[in-house]
Amino acid sequence: MANLVYKRVSTDKQSTDRQNLVLAEAGIEDPVVFEEDAGTSSRLHPLQRPKFAELLTYARPGDTVHISEMFRLVRGTGHVLDVLDVLHRDQVALRIHDGAFSAMDLTARHPRTGELLSTVKFMVQTLAAAGELQRDLQRELTYDGLRAAEAKGNKGGRRPAVPVDKTDDVRTAYLEGRSIAALARDHGVSRGAIRTTVADLLPEYTAAALGAPAPELPVVLDMPGKVADFLRAAELEPAERAVLDQGVTIRRGQGYTLRITAVPAVHSQLLSHCQPLDATTAVPAQRKARREYANRVNAFIQ
Repeated sequence: MANLVYKRVSTDKQSTDRQNLVLAEAGIEDPVVFEEDAGTSSRLHPLQRPKFAELLTYARPGDTVHISEMFRLVRGTGHVLDVLDVLHRDQVALRIHDGAFSAMDLTARHPRTGELLSTVKFMVQTLAAAGELQRDLQRELTYDGLRAAEAKGNKGGRRPAVPVDKTDDVRTAYLEGRSIAALARDHGVSRGAIRTTVADLLPEYTAAALGAPAPELPVVLDMPGKVADFLRAAELEPAERAVLDQGVTIRRGQGYTLRITAVPAVHSQLLSHCQPLDATTAVPAQRKARREYANRVNAFIQ
């Protein structure tokens, strides 16, 4: 009886770190891993994805498919039921190790008809619909946030790097006392781009060169899962994406928190990205989650 592990990420900017952590904690023996190429769209039906099709070809009756959470494999309700039908036909079990579906036996069938139990089908449809609603709300909030930013004269997406012919001007201005924020506004780039340009002039670089401790040390903060889910779909700087991907998942009942290790400045930047969760269109649980994270971040900044 083989243990078949399936992993997938939606974009080539994401990593499987969180999935790896959940699956490692599950203690799966002798896993046979099938991982889709980065960026395999969630809109593509699971049965049409290359690696999942390869997994089904490899599987034998009695094998078990392991996934970190249901939405790594499926998105819509129809996809869930299609996959369950195929797995039942091939006598392959499905084990989900995190999220709302982790406490359910999705393979339960009526002993006489062999059909999916009506209670299981109802729960699958309900939870899948709730997942679709959450993703739709996140997209709407992101769109509303971008519109609000545009109304203030800001453009969405990642800003460009400092042009080569402006590098010397930026460095000179920084040495003369111009702040990173002001330079970013002057040149229409992100603060990260300015920091990259003047990296060897920053206090922490100088302190490290002299063997002295850096002025800003990383701190560990717990980010509510609803905030983490929102940020994973947002446009982030590479450093912000890295600390998010490296976060440690701490399960909390049906939800989770993500333990993030980063300098206070990065925590502050992540907090600013989830500003749309304060909008009146956000669900109460999302607003509460953002307030919790804001309180934790502000405790270190103030």
